[in-house]
Amino acid sequence: MARRRRKPAPDAPNGWLVIDKPSGMTSTAVSNAIKRISLGAKCGHGGTLDPLATGVLPIALGSATKTVPYAMDGRKSYRFTVRWGIATTTDDAEGDQVETSDLRPSREEILKVLEQFRGAIMQIPPRYSAIKVEGARAYDLARGNENFELKAREIQIYKFDLVDMLDADSAVFDVESGKGAYMRGLARDLGAALGCLGHIAALRRTRVGPFNLDQAHELEYLTSLGRIDDVCPAVLPVKTALDDIPALAVSDSEATDIRNGRSVRLLRKGDLDRVAALPKGCQLRVEAHGELVAIARIEANELKPERVLNP
Repeated sequence: MARRRRKPAPDAPNGWLVIDKPSGMTSTAVSNAIKRISLGAKCGHGGTLDPLATGVLPIALGSATKTVPYAMDGRKSYRFTVRWGIATTTDDAEGDQVETSDLRPSREEILKVLEQFRGAIMQIPPRYSAIKVEGARAYDLARGNENFELKAREIQIYKFDLVDMLDADSAVFDVESGKGAYMRGLARDLGAALGCLGHIAALRRTRVGPFNLDQAHELEYLTSLGRIDDVCPAVLPVKTALDDIPALAVSDSEATDIRNGRSVRLLRKGDLDRVAALPKGCQLRVEAHGELVAIARIEANELKPERVLNP
Protein backbone atom coordinates (compact mmCIF):
# COMPACT_ATOMS: atom_id res chain seq x y z
CA MET A 1 0.00 0.00 0.00
CA ALA A 2 1.42 3.36 -1.06
CA ARG A 3 2.19 5.80 1.74
CA ARG A 4 -0.07 8.85 1.70
CA ARG A 5 1.81 12.06 1.09
CA ARG A 6 1.69 14.50 3.98
CA LYS A 7 -0.47 17.53 3.21
CA PRO A 8 1.48 20.82 3.52
CA ALA A 9 0.64 23.01 6.50
CA PRO A 10 -1.09 26.36 5.77
CA ASP A 11 2.16 28.17 6.56
CA ALA A 12 4.39 25.78 4.60
CA PRO A 13 7.00 27.66 2.53
CA ASN A 14 6.96 28.32 -1.21
CA GLY A 15 10.33 29.47 -2.44
CA TRP A 16 14.01 28.64 -2.57
CA LEU A 17 16.64 27.87 0.05
CA VAL A 18 20.29 28.05 -0.93
CA ILE A 19 22.41 25.55 0.98
CA ASP A 20 26.19 25.54 1.28
CA LYS A 21 26.34 21.76 0.94
CA PRO A 22 28.79 20.06 3.30
CA SER A 23 31.22 17.47 1.99
CA GLY A 24 30.29 13.85 2.58
CA MET A 25 26.52 14.24 2.00
CA THR A 26 24.54 13.45 -1.12
CA SER A 27 22.32 16.16 -2.58
CA THR A 28 19.30 13.95 -1.88
CA ALA A 29 20.26 13.64 1.80
CA VAL A 30 20.44 17.44 2.08
CA SER A 31 17.06 17.79 0.38
CA ASN A 32 15.54 15.21 2.73
CA ALA A 33 16.94 17.03 5.78
CA ILE A 34 15.21 20.23 4.65
CA LYS A 35 12.00 18.38 3.81
CA ARG A 36 11.71 17.11 7.39
CA ILE A 37 11.48 20.66 8.75
CA SER A 38 9.51 22.40 5.98
CA LEU A 39 6.00 21.58 7.23
CA GLY A 40 5.08 19.10 4.52
CA ALA A 41 6.12 21.29 1.58
CA LYS A 42 7.13 19.51 -1.58
CA CYS A 43 10.91 19.61 -1.85
CA GLY A 44 13.53 19.13 -4.58
CA HIS A 45 17.04 20.27 -5.40
CA GLY A 46 18.23 22.25 -8.38
CA GLY A 47 21.30 20.43 -9.66
CA THR A 48 23.07 17.46 -8.09
CA LEU A 49 26.45 17.83 -6.38
CA ASP A 50 28.69 14.81 -5.76
CA PRO A 51 29.07 13.78 -2.10
CA LEU A 52 32.70 14.97 -2.12
CA ALA A 53 31.71 18.44 -3.39
CA THR A 54 30.64 21.48 -1.38
CA GLY A 55 28.93 24.74 -2.24
CA VAL A 56 25.73 26.05 -3.78
CA LEU A 57 22.82 23.61 -3.69
CA PRO A 58 19.47 25.35 -4.33
CA ILE A 59 16.50 23.62 -2.68
CA ALA A 60 13.03 24.30 -4.09
CA LEU A 61 10.06 24.26 -1.70
CA GLY A 62 6.37 24.07 -2.55
CA SER A 63 5.42 25.76 -5.82
CA ALA A 64 9.09 26.59 -6.45
CA THR A 65 9.57 22.93 -7.48
CA LYS A 66 7.85 23.87 -10.75
CA THR A 67 10.78 26.17 -11.55
CA VAL A 68 13.55 23.62 -10.89
CA PRO A 69 14.21 22.97 -14.62
CA TYR A 70 14.86 26.68 -15.17
CA ALA A 71 17.39 26.82 -12.34
CA MET A 72 19.17 23.72 -13.66
CA ASP A 73 19.36 25.19 -17.16
CA GLY A 74 21.32 28.21 -15.90
CA ARG A 75 25.08 28.61 -15.98
CA LYS A 76 27.07 27.08 -13.16
CA SER A 77 30.41 28.15 -11.68
CA TYR A 78 32.96 25.97 -9.90
CA ARG A 79 36.39 26.05 -8.32
CA PHE A 80 38.22 22.74 -8.15
CA THR A 81 41.63 21.26 -7.48
CA VAL A 82 43.13 18.68 -9.82
CA ARG A 83 45.60 16.12 -8.51
CA TRP A 84 48.01 15.16 -11.30
CA GLY A 85 49.54 11.75 -11.87
CA ILE A 86 46.62 9.56 -10.77
CA ALA A 87 43.53 8.35 -12.63
CA THR A 88 40.70 6.93 -10.52
CA THR A 89 37.58 4.89 -11.18
CA THR A 90 35.30 7.80 -10.27
CA ASP A 91 37.52 10.61 -11.63
CA ASP A 92 37.70 12.08 -8.12
CA ALA A 93 39.42 11.33 -4.82
CA GLU A 94 36.71 8.88 -3.73
CA GLY A 95 37.59 6.31 -6.38
CA ASP A 96 40.26 3.62 -6.58
CA GLN A 97 43.49 4.26 -8.45
CA VAL A 98 43.52 2.68 -11.90
CA GLU A 99 46.64 4.25 -13.42
CA THR A 100 49.56 6.48 -12.39
CA SER A 101 52.08 8.70 -14.15
CA ASP A 102 55.34 10.35 -13.11
CA LEU A 103 54.82 13.25 -15.52
CA ARG A 104 53.80 16.67 -14.19
CA PRO A 105 52.68 19.64 -16.34
CA SER A 106 54.23 23.09 -16.34
CA ARG A 107 52.18 26.27 -16.14
CA GLU A 108 52.86 26.96 -19.82
CA GLU A 109 51.69 23.48 -20.84
CA ILE A 110 48.46 23.84 -18.84
CA LEU A 111 47.67 27.27 -20.29
CA LYS A 112 48.26 26.02 -23.81
CA VAL A 113 45.98 22.98 -23.44
CA LEU A 114 43.15 24.85 -21.66
CA GLU A 115 42.14 26.60 -24.87
CA GLN A 116 40.85 23.34 -26.37
CA PHE A 117 38.46 22.92 -23.42
CA ARG A 118 36.64 26.23 -23.92
CA GLY A 119 33.50 26.76 -25.97
CA ALA A 120 31.34 23.93 -27.29
CA ILE A 121 33.20 20.67 -26.64
CA MET A 122 32.37 16.96 -26.56
CA GLN A 123 32.55 15.16 -23.22
CA ILE A 124 32.02 11.55 -22.18
CA PRO A 125 30.32 11.57 -18.75
CA PRO A 126 32.12 9.75 -15.91
CA ARG A 127 31.22 6.08 -15.56
CA TYR A 128 30.13 6.83 -12.00
CA SER A 129 27.34 9.25 -12.94
CA ALA A 130 23.55 9.34 -12.91
CA ILE A 131 23.32 8.98 -16.68
CA LYS A 132 20.85 6.25 -17.64
CA VAL A 133 21.98 3.33 -19.82
CA GLU A 134 19.03 1.23 -21.01
CA GLY A 135 17.06 2.26 -17.93
CA ALA A 136 19.84 1.71 -15.38
CA ARG A 137 22.03 4.36 -13.72
CA ALA A 138 25.62 4.32 -14.91
CA TYR A 139 26.96 4.33 -11.34
CA ASP A 140 24.96 1.19 -10.53
CA LEU A 141 26.37 -0.56 -13.60
CA ALA A 142 29.90 0.60 -12.72
CA ARG A 143 29.59 -0.68 -9.14
CA GLY A 144 28.43 -4.01 -10.50
CA ASN A 145 31.45 -4.17 -12.86
CA GLU A 146 29.10 -4.26 -15.85
CA ASN A 147 30.51 -3.65 -19.32
CA PHE A 148 28.90 -0.52 -20.85
CA GLU A 149 29.76 2.58 -22.84
CA LEU A 150 28.64 6.17 -22.42
CA LYS A 151 28.28 8.35 -25.51
CA ALA A 152 30.02 11.69 -25.80
CA ARG A 153 27.72 14.70 -25.72
CA GLU A 154 28.17 18.38 -26.41
CA ILE A 155 28.62 20.70 -23.44
CA GLN A 156 29.37 24.42 -23.20
CA ILE A 157 32.36 25.74 -21.27
CA TYR A 158 32.29 29.52 -21.00
CA LYS A 159 35.34 29.83 -18.78
CA PHE A 160 38.18 27.50 -17.80
CA ASP A 161 41.04 29.33 -16.08
CA LEU A 162 44.09 28.29 -14.11
CA VAL A 163 43.93 30.00 -10.70
CA ASP A 164 46.97 28.61 -8.90
CA MET A 165 49.57 25.86 -8.98
CA LEU A 166 49.70 24.68 -5.37
CA ASP A 167 52.69 22.44 -6.00
CA ALA A 168 53.98 20.07 -8.69
CA ASP A 169 51.11 17.65 -8.00
CA SER A 170 48.11 20.00 -7.78
CA ALA A 171 46.50 22.96 -9.55
CA VAL A 172 43.35 25.00 -8.93
CA PHE A 173 40.90 26.00 -11.68
CA ASP A 174 37.79 28.16 -12.11
CA VAL A 175 35.11 26.95 -14.52
CA GLU A 176 31.84 28.39 -15.77
CA SER A 177 29.76 25.87 -17.67
CA GLY A 178 26.37 25.19 -19.16
CA LYS A 179 23.98 22.37 -18.36
CA GLY A 180 25.23 18.78 -18.21
CA ALA A 181 28.96 19.43 -17.83
CA TYR A 182 30.85 17.16 -15.41
CA MET A 183 33.80 18.76 -13.63
CA ARG A 184 35.20 15.28 -12.96
CA GLY A 185 35.16 14.73 -16.71
CA LEU A 186 37.02 18.01 -17.30
CA ALA A 187 39.72 17.05 -14.78
CA ARG A 188 40.06 13.57 -16.30
CA ASP A 189 40.25 14.88 -19.89
CA LEU A 190 42.63 17.72 -18.99
CA GLY A 191 45.01 15.23 -17.36
CA ALA A 192 44.78 12.99 -20.42
CA ALA A 193 45.47 15.91 -22.80
CA LEU A 194 48.53 16.86 -20.75
CA GLY A 195 49.74 13.26 -20.75
CA CYS A 196 49.98 13.14 -16.97
CA LEU A 197 46.53 11.87 -15.87
CA GLY A 198 44.47 13.63 -13.20
CA HIS A 199 41.41 13.58 -10.98
CA ILE A 200 39.46 16.06 -8.85
CA ALA A 201 40.78 16.30 -5.30
CA ALA A 202 38.38 19.06 -4.16
CA LEU A 203 35.31 20.67 -5.76
CA ARG A 204 33.23 23.67 -4.73
CA ARG A 205 30.28 25.05 -6.67
CA THR A 206 29.98 28.81 -6.36
CA ARG A 207 26.92 29.55 -8.50
CA VAL A 208 23.85 27.90 -10.06
CA GLY A 209 21.96 30.28 -12.35
CA PRO A 210 20.88 33.22 -10.14
CA PHE A 211 21.90 31.48 -6.89
CA ASN A 212 25.34 32.12 -5.37
CA LEU A 213 27.34 31.61 -2.20
CA ASP A 214 26.36 35.01 -0.79
CA GLN A 215 22.80 33.65 -0.43
CA ALA A 216 23.85 30.28 0.98
CA HIS A 217 23.19 29.00 4.50
CA GLU A 218 24.87 26.20 6.40
CA LEU A 219 22.66 23.12 6.60
CA GLU A 220 23.41 22.83 10.33
CA TYR A 221 22.01 26.33 10.93
CA LEU A 222 18.78 25.66 9.02
CA THR A 223 18.12 22.34 10.74
CA SER A 224 18.75 24.00 14.11
CA LEU A 225 15.73 26.24 13.44
CA GLY A 226 13.49 23.21 13.81
CA ARG A 227 11.00 24.45 11.21
CA ILE A 228 10.98 26.47 8.01
CA ASP A 229 7.75 28.32 7.27
CA ASP A 230 6.52 30.91 4.81
CA VAL A 231 7.99 33.82 6.80
CA CYS A 232 11.46 32.32 7.26
CA PRO A 233 13.91 35.02 6.07
CA ALA A 234 16.16 32.39 4.47
CA VAL A 235 13.46 31.47 1.92
CA LEU A 236 13.86 33.34 -1.37
CA PRO A 237 10.87 34.09 -3.65
CA VAL A 238 9.83 31.48 -6.21
CA LYS A 239 10.64 33.84 -9.07
CA THR A 240 14.30 34.07 -8.01
CA ALA A 241 15.00 31.07 -10.26
CA LEU A 242 13.57 32.98 -13.21
CA ASP A 243 15.62 36.18 -12.98
CA ASP A 244 17.00 35.63 -16.49
CA ILE A 245 13.50 35.42 -18.04
CA PRO A 246 11.82 38.72 -19.08
CA ALA A 247 8.79 39.68 -16.97
CA LEU A 248 5.41 40.89 -18.20
CA ALA A 249 2.70 42.30 -15.91
CA VAL A 250 -0.92 41.29 -16.47
CA SER A 251 -4.26 42.34 -14.99
CA ASP A 252 -6.15 40.34 -12.37
CA SER A 253 -8.61 38.99 -14.95
CA GLU A 254 -5.76 38.00 -17.28
CA ALA A 255 -3.97 36.31 -14.38
CA THR A 256 -7.13 34.30 -13.64
CA ASP A 257 -7.36 33.16 -17.26
CA ILE A 258 -3.71 32.13 -17.33
CA ARG A 259 -3.99 30.26 -14.02
CA ASN A 260 -6.86 28.33 -15.57
CA GLY A 261 -4.68 27.37 -18.52
CA ARG A 262 -6.24 29.79 -20.99
CA SER A 263 -4.22 31.88 -23.44
CA VAL A 264 -4.43 35.65 -23.23
CA ARG A 265 -4.28 37.91 -26.28
CA LEU A 266 -2.05 40.94 -25.86
CA LEU A 267 -3.90 44.14 -26.78
CA ARG A 268 -2.05 46.93 -24.96
CA LYS A 269 0.34 48.81 -27.24
CA GLY A 270 3.08 48.83 -24.60
CA ASP A 271 2.93 45.04 -24.27
CA LEU A 272 2.90 44.54 -28.03
CA ASP A 273 5.89 46.85 -28.50
CA ARG A 274 7.80 45.02 -25.79
CA VAL A 275 7.22 41.49 -27.06
CA ALA A 276 7.98 42.60 -30.61
CA ALA A 277 11.54 43.29 -29.48
CA LEU A 278 11.92 39.78 -28.00
CA PRO A 279 13.06 36.67 -29.90
CA LYS A 280 10.27 34.66 -31.57
CA GLY A 281 8.81 32.08 -29.19
CA CYS A 282 10.48 33.74 -26.19
CA GLN A 283 9.45 32.65 -22.71
CA LEU A 284 8.11 35.26 -20.30
CA ARG A 285 7.68 35.43 -16.55
CA VAL A 286 4.05 36.47 -16.11
CA GLU A 287 3.30 38.48 -12.95
CA ALA A 288 0.33 40.22 -11.35
CA HIS A 289 1.04 42.82 -8.64
CA GLY A 290 4.62 41.48 -8.46
CA GLU A 291 3.42 37.93 -7.77
CA LEU A 292 4.49 35.15 -10.13
CA VAL A 293 1.56 33.74 -12.09
CA ALA A 294 3.10 31.51 -14.74
CA ILE A 295 5.81 30.93 -17.26
CA ALA A 296 4.35 31.53 -20.69
CA ARG A 297 5.42 31.67 -24.31
CA ILE A 298 4.50 34.30 -26.90
CA GLU A 299 2.87 33.00 -30.07
CA ALA A 300 1.06 35.29 -32.52
CA ASN A 301 0.72 38.00 -29.85
CA GLU A 302 -0.84 35.55 -27.40
CA LEU A 303 0.47 34.54 -23.99
CA LYS A 304 0.28 30.75 -23.85
CA PRO A 305 0.88 29.40 -20.33
CA GLU A 306 3.44 26.59 -20.12
CA ARG A 307 3.76 26.25 -16.36
CA VAL A 308 1.25 27.77 -13.97
CA LEU A 309 2.25 28.70 -10.44
CA ASN A 310 -0.11 28.51 -7.47
CA PRO A 311 -1.15 31.88 -6.02
